Amino acid sequence: MTQEPEKTTHFGFETVAEEAKAGRVQGVFTSVATKYDIMNDAMSMGIHRIWKDAMMDWLAPRPNQALLDVAGGTGDIAFRFLERAGSGHATVVDITEPMLVEGRKRAEADQMADSLDWVVGDAMSLPFEDNSFDVYTISLGIRNVTRPQDALNEAYRVLRPGGRLMVLEFSQLPNELMQKAYDLYSFNVIPPMGKMITGDRDSYQYLVESIRQFPDQETFLGMVRKAGFDNAKYRNMTMGVVALHSGWKL
Repeated sequence: MTQEPEKTTHFGFETVAEEAKAGRVQGVFTSVATKYDIMNDAMSMGIHRIWKDAMMDWLAPRPNQALLDVAGGTGDIAFRFLERAGSGHATVVDITEPMLVEGRKRAEADQMADSLDWVVGDAMSLPFEDNSFDVYTISLGIRNVTRPQDALNEAYRVLRPGGRLMVLEFSQLPNELMQKAYDLYSFNVIPPMGKMITGDRDSYQYLVESIRQFPDQETFLGMVRKAGFDNAKYRNMTMGVVALHSGWKL
């Protein structure tokens, strides 16, 4: 009997077996969990907060909505969503439990405890029934998923009819010279900064490599549409350093 070839994927610039990637990603975020929020501020010079606020502006949370925030880590998006909505419920899902542990320690988590759930789970196989949520978000996380298309398919499954998908992710700058300048910063500044702040250079080397491996804006838009989402579109921010993709389950 002919053995099927092993399926592979990217882990940064390294090619690995698909079945190995999730464990490697868990290792990265377990290593940096306690310093993750500090490092986000340092490497983006605080701009990640503006991106996440812009995500909420476009999303326009409404009272009593149920949010599923996947790869939600320490709760940044869930906290913003609940504050904007005024009421409702947020479920934060992450494959790496130490990230959720750090999220629960934040002051916002105490203030919003009755409106929050923290769940260890895989974006490609969510532990929720069909048609369970009004909004699905994933912020700076889908590039770490082994098969992003499977994650988008799952997003469509768990959203109710009329539900909204929103993805914030690093993307590609449309100008080649600007892209080169950004790459110089990413590869020469961020890993050493990661070493200094978290004691872990390798994890941040992976993170900057993973950005370069992620599909460009138009390609990812096609993936959103393939999952079944209508009225799908995107907006670039910071000249295309990140993009916001939106779609509706109609």
